[in-house]
Amino acid sequence: MERHKQAVRLVSASVRTLFERGEPYRIAHGSTNSTRPPAQKAGARTVDISALRHVLSVDKASRRALVEPNVPMDRLVEHTLPLGLVPPVVMEFPGITAGGGFAGTAGESSSFRHGYFDESVCGVEMVLPDGEVVFARPGDGEEKGAELFRGAAGALGTLGVTTLLELQLIEAKRFVRTTYRRTSSVAEAVRVVQEECDAAKGNDYVDGILFSKNHGVVVSGKMTDEGPGDGESIHTFSHAWDPWFYLHVRELTKALPSSASASSSSASSSTQGIVTEYIPLAEYLFRYDRGGFWVGEAAFDYFRPLVPFTRFFRWFLDDFLHTRMLYRALHGSGESARFVVQDVGMPYPSVEPFVDYVAENLDIWPLWLCPLKTPAGPSFHPHLRSSPATSTATAASDGAKNAATGGMMLNIGVWGWGHKDPAAFVKANRDLEHRVSALGGMKWLYAHTYYDEPEFWALYGNRPWYEALRRKYKATSLPSVYDKVKVHVAPRSGWKPWLKSLWPVGGLWGIWKSIQSRDYLLHRNATWKWKGGAVGEGEEGKKKVS
Repeated sequence: MERHKQAVRLVSASVRTLFERGEPYRIAHGSTNSTRPPAQKAGARTVDISALRHVLSVDKASRRALVEPNVPMDRLVEHTLPLGLVPPVVMEFPGITAGGGFAGTAGESSSFRHGYFDESVCGVEMVLPDGEVVFARPGDGEEKGAELFRGAAGALGTLGVTTLLELQLIEAKRFVRTTYRRTSSVAEAVRVVQEECDAAKGNDYVDGILFSKNHGVVVSGKMTDEGPGDGESIHTFSHAWDPWFYLHVRELTKALPSSASASSSSASSSTQGIVTEYIPLAEYLFRYDRGGFWVGEAAFDYFRPLVPFTRFFRWFLDDFLHTRMLYRALHGSGESARFVVQDVGMPYPSVEPFVDYVAENLDIWPLWLCPLKTPAGPSFHPHLRSSPATSTATAASDGAKNAATGGMMLNIGVWGWGHKDPAAFVKANRDLEHRVSALGGMKWLYAHTYYDEPEFWALYGNRPWYEALRRKYKATSLPSVYDKVKVHVAPRSGWKPWLKSLWPVGGLWGIWKSIQSRDYLLHRNATWKWKGGAVGEGEEGKKKVS
């Protein structure tokens, strides 16, 4: 703990010096899971907190963990699982950090039960913009830190620097009994997601994949210490020869009928459109890491026809196809400037028209579905803002009501190639923003954001509250949330962007930058990976966990 205190004193001193000079700054973490152009941060003063990357303690009795902000999810899980504990919400990408989950928006497949990641945070240590070190808890009372805690959650570090988090943990089990329900329409997929979120189902995890309008799969999971029974199997997704999760799900379900007529008594019957298998817990939590959901397939699209999208090449190039390496390559190559990466939270009635819009205008598949228990406002997290198709005046009234009650939404992940022409790319993203707003939805702010300032604050609707906090905690010299998320559209200039735009120069440069990071070693040396065998089928699989 003394090492931590010394590191915080150094951060505090740096922040205080900049405050006294009246100089704004940004926070350097050492990694990023944002797709915003990194060039926008060039030249900015930074406060380096990359050394704050340790799990300080995990207490089994209280089910609490003290972690520094740059602790990634895989390192956190490696510390908690040996004690039979796991965070309630674990981001599916191993490199996403605890601090990033608190300061950003992190909703995952357990969020229908537990809400966003910050709702499992019991308290945060922060260095305020004048260098003062405070500890804020949600239950401390408004004047003692509750308002600061609530304001800092999702505010992208614009109220201060998070230096320590106290996390609530829950009991972990060995496996996740995973059920795949085949759907044959978007409306059916939405209905099945809602069914699987019902408390009577007892699910710990629920998400879904839309491969097309008529091929969807809703994935639900229950933690269990029991191994597979007859006709069931264990599967892993972290080893180089394992299948990518979404490809496994697609192959497993493509020939199945809809599960609409399936009853709970026939849940193990694939003839009813339902398949069940067992996945070790950590393998389940990070099942989308290899291939970055399905975005890794785009790397093969880029290098086609040099590198075909086959199982052999997915095995051979496995080091480059985990999310940490994919992010490095995406930014290094410059291809983030034409790759659509948008997550939106939609009211359930708006999901089908939004999917229709994406299919007709962007032709991006698959799409991710993730049900979310959203907070009452004010919040920069997506939350129920207004009913779809309401007038502006009515939307404001509805938004106030929804802010008071919170509610459920469906996160739709839209990730795929956009237009090569920069102007057309921006227009497509702007059109998507307009459509999301018209349908009563809200965007995640980690991605490309093009709102003008009045439009942004009209949508997020909490500017007076937020600006009051910035004044109270002396944060007005820091970039605001809008300053941090707004993409500044400017023509590319210089020889580097021109050179990287030439195929395959940009892609090769991205690969080189990812190799330089040495992030591939983090997955190679991960201790969370299942050691009981790779993929077990039937009797062989049961032997591997006996």
